[in-house]
Amino acid sequence: MSESATASEPETGKVSKKGIWGWMLFDWAAQPFHTLILTFIFAPYFTAHVAPDAVTGQAQWGYAAGIAGVIIAVLSPILGSIADASGPRKPWIGMFTLLAIVGSFGLWWAYPNVVGGTSVLLVLGAFVLAMMGFEFAAVFNNAMMPDLVPRRDLGRLSGNAWALGYVAGLLTLIVVLATMATNDEGKTLLGSDPLFGIDPTMKEGERATGPLTAFWLLIFVIPLFLYTPDAQRTKAVAGSVSKGLSDLMNTIRRLPQNTSLFAYLGSSMIYRDALNGLYTFGGIYAVGVLQWSIVQVGIFGILANLTGIVGAYFGGCIDARSGPKTVVTGSVIILMLASFTVITTDPTHAFFIPLGEGSSIPDIVFYICGGLIGAAGGSLQAASRTLMADQAEPGRMTEAFGLYALSGRATAFLAPILIALFTDISGSQRVGVAPIIVLFLISLFLLPLVKQRLAGGGDGAAGSENGG
Repeated sequence: MSESATASEPETGKVSKKGIWGWMLFDWAAQPFHTLILTFIFAPYFTAHVAPDAVTGQAQWGYAAGIAGVIIAVLSPILGSIADASGPRKPWIGMFTLLAIVGSFGLWWAYPNVVGGTSVLLVLGAFVLAMMGFEFAAVFNNAMMPDLVPRRDLGRLSGNAWALGYVAGLLTLIVVLATMATNDEGKTLLGSDPLFGIDPTMKEGERATGPLTAFWLLIFVIPLFLYTPDAQRTKAVAGSVSKGLSDLMNTIRRLPQNTSLFAYLGSSMIYRDALNGLYTFGGIYAVGVLQWSIVQVGIFGILANLTGIVGAYFGGCIDARSGPKTVVTGSVIILMLASFTVITTDPTHAFFIPLGEGSSIPDIVFYICGGLIGAAGGSLQAASRTLMADQAEPGRMTEAFGLYALSGRATAFLAPILIALFTDISGSQRVGVAPIIVLFLISLFLLPLVKQRLAGGGDGAAGSENGG
């Protein structure tokens, strides 16, 4: 944006510990949606038990995620620019939190098709509402981050918050697997009957992840509203709308002149789309290709969340020492290699090498890939927030993270729809997820142009333009 972004290190930029913890708890409150709904429990359940078959279910889920992505892409920078002009972000977080709660709760009515099922369109509609709510709320929460601590502490703050989120995802996943979700024999991960009067034949344990996600968000987002300071209101809402839209148009027109910001938005647009595709379809792939049960997918999720905690924390430490771009680049390379390994693996092959029926090697390979994806994904997402903050102008942070959401969602339909199309055309789930590798590779070519502002205030070498 402008050169002032590099010279505006606040002298303190600090809020109380309760305020920082309140902000970090948003990640704790939101992560179960990504863990339980998007990746490890509900999405595989939808494809295996709600949709007509796994291939059709993967395509339907991809189209729904794509539709939500288009809506988020269009509205995020507009709403962010309006919020910057008016000041406070909490009212926006509150509004979209309610949308996320309603959508998540609606997933309870996703009855399995063996008992007549529920309208697939109603289930996917609830999913779209929930996804929009969580993603929009995250835009405004992310924009609060640079006001909480000095620049030198941003990487560690972002990494710790992501790690905290992974702990929440891990905790809720263990609870669901141990007490609610069941295998084909109607038993939980512990080999016992589900608790709380859950009926395995109606897949109530898997469906309950929707209400659980809704209540978890409702409870743990409260400290953000109680303790984390918000920006002051600066203008009447009516004036904010016109000013916000005008500022946004000016920013978009100037984007090509700012090589670092432009390249970062492009690169992050692609690698975050690929990562979201990997998260969204990893469990679906395991159920359809490796014939895993929901409980096995859950174990895979526990491993990915454990390594995600480690990855986010140590990624934040590396970010604080070497800058976020180092973390982003290394994480993308690891994710690309893990994705390639995944598509070379099926029940009788690993790395395209025939293994014969009954081999456990494909399962082991997939678990290892899950650990790598969790660690690299956690560090990538944490460092991406810091690198975005380096590109933003003071006073335009929500607009910047709105553009960040736009870059993450402008093509957020691309990975799901490419996966859906490749799955439809090929009739193969393995071929369907192959576009993820290409997306990661494309994103790498743009990263050398991105500049970072190191903790001491200097710019990291990259492009010739000022990048923040």
